[in-house]
Amino acid sequence: MKTSIATVSISGELPEKLAAIAKAGFDGVEIVENDFLAFDGSPADVGRMVRDQGLEITLFQPFRDFEGMPEPHRTRAFDRAERKFDIMQQLGTDLLLVCSNVSPVSLGGIDRTAADFHELGERAAKRNLRVGYEALAWGRHIFDHRDAWEIVRRADHANIGLILDSFHTLSRKIDINSIHSIPKEKIFIVQLADAPLIDMDLLYWSRHFRNMPGEGDLPVAAFTTVIAETDYDGYFSLEIFNDQFRGGSAKAIAADGHRSLVTLGDRVRRNPNVGLTVAAMPDRTPVKGVGFVEFSVDETDVAELVALLSTLGFRKTAQHRTKQVGVYRQGDIRLLINTERAGFANASYAVHGPSAYAVALAVDDAAETMARATALGAEPFSQPVGSGEVDIPAIRGVGGGVIYLLDEKADLGRMWDIDFMSVADEEESRPAHLRTIDHIAQTVAYEEMPTWLLFYTAIFRTQKTPMVDIIDPAGVVRSQVIENAAGTLRITLNGAENRRTLAGHFIAETFGSSIQHLAFSTDDIFATAAALKQNGFRPLHILPNYYDDVEARFGLDPELSERLKSENILYDRDKYGEFFQLYSGVYGEGFFFEIVERRGYRGYGAANTIFRIAALKKQIRPTGMPLVPDVARL
Repeated sequence: MKTSIATVSISGELPEKLAAIAKAGFDGVEIVENDFLAFDGSPADVGRMVRDQGLEITLFQPFRDFEGMPEPHRTRAFDRAERKFDIMQQLGTDLLLVCSNVSPVSLGGIDRTAADFHELGERAAKRNLRVGYEALAWGRHIFDHRDAWEIVRRADHANIGLILDSFHTLSRKIDINSIHSIPKEKIFIVQLADAPLIDMDLLYWSRHFRNMPGEGDLPVAAFTTVIAETDYDGYFSLEIFNDQFRGGSAKAIAADGHRSLVTLGDRVRRNPNVGLTVAAMPDRTPVKGVGFVEFSVDETDVAELVALLSTLGFRKTAQHRTKQVGVYRQGDIRLLINTERAGFANASYAVHGPSAYAVALAVDDAAETMARATALGAEPFSQPVGSGEVDIPAIRGVGGGVIYLLDEKADLGRMWDIDFMSVADEEESRPAHLRTIDHIAQTVAYEEMPTWLLFYTAIFRTQKTPMVDIIDPAGVVRSQVIENAAGTLRITLNGAENRRTLAGHFIAETFGSSIQHLAFSTDDIFATAAALKQNGFRPLHILPNYYDDVEARFGLDPELSERLKSENILYDRDKYGEFFQLYSGVYGEGFFFEIVERRGYRGYGAANTIFRIAALKKQIRPTGMPLVPDVARL
């Protein structure tokens, strides 16, 4: 699978873009005319820059308003084409993209258009160049790849072919099976883009909301599979117009783009009807559960955290044999507290303060998961381990944190016996019937959300849910969930756009994206609340007005409503069942714990978030200047 990306897809000056594209691992690059025109150098200079980066120029684009024009516009269109051919030859590329005409003076007509392309093919052939025709979804006369193919067919010229673009086809819901009738040699290049499903003007949707395959909602994999079934063996190129990407890191967005194409190629190659050549890697990994979450703290913070865990019913059950790492357990939940004065945990504490900096995921095969992750550009993580200790495979995750990979094989399966020794906790605390980690909430800058959505869904066997707006009294936070079918892995990604929100404050004061809260599951929220009360747990106080509204909104029995209020438990309901939520107060700069009971419910209590946030923000310190600049806005 040969990969390419259009320069318009990422931010920066042309040299910066080319360097990022090459570093990400692409084979080729589309030179978009505006990037060339804004560069202070000749076409030959650009061509040398591209080749020096080890790339190939896959095409030059766009050439607009060419076909079906009346005179004198027609003559002028051919003159313009000759100028484009001059530039292409100096650049060192042989393919020009011609997009369907949108000019109000164009005449249309398939035979007239085909004749124009035949003549253009004759002129291109004299220079050993090719021309690809693309049907814009908003074209004046041609807006369907089937009509574009008919024009190319009637033009009947070896140097005239078709350019297929997933957005233009899928946004109009055109039957993708029609691609099967197109000979592979007449498909000159394939451009790929995904997009969220939004009901808006096609042109505006395309120019502002495209994203990488796998980041949106269009059936890009099905589109690519149909093309692969034609035995097409040319470039698959990204053409992304996105306001976020234009203002983001060229390096990060290029890396996301390459990861998206490799992930897409791996998915398509597994179809038995295609022969797409993609570097082999293990399939996406099922996650059995969360093995542990690790906190980095120091001696001044550890007492407060341990005391909070004690009120939640956790007891210290093990101590690392050589490191200052304690294990606190309840049900199937393991929380590690690391107070080491050296190593990555200590470095994380120095930058972020007390934080949940690492999470371990239990998988079938840690080595295979590691192989897939690194094949998709994930950064491996390692640090020295003591003699005889288990070396756990790991990758870097959100905010530079760590994702450890656990399985039941060899030493990994015996890690708790090898690295840890059992201890008897002297603290008097009553278990609170907490069973598992229901979900992990990670707060990130909004512009980072596509990166991490793609990261998780590319490596692990998960899917994303639709985006939800979380209302904070100081703004809106965008939230999207990555989860697996079994419910053994649920990660909520919350994207902050300004530091006045609780999520934005957390990022600003802790110097970056991280886990902001952990949600534990219980089978009986009221039994849990009673046990917590005996442990001295202080729940987040929810204002009484909330319960009056909930009782009226859901038609709750007043007795249940009063019971919820007395325990500060939040309530929600969907078509599948009921949901109960109980929160701790704030630890550090916005971290907190949640306890949930699901009775068939599949959501995450989004409707309750504004009330929870309002209560939590009362506990955030209001004084002092921001420790870091405001989180970048869109």
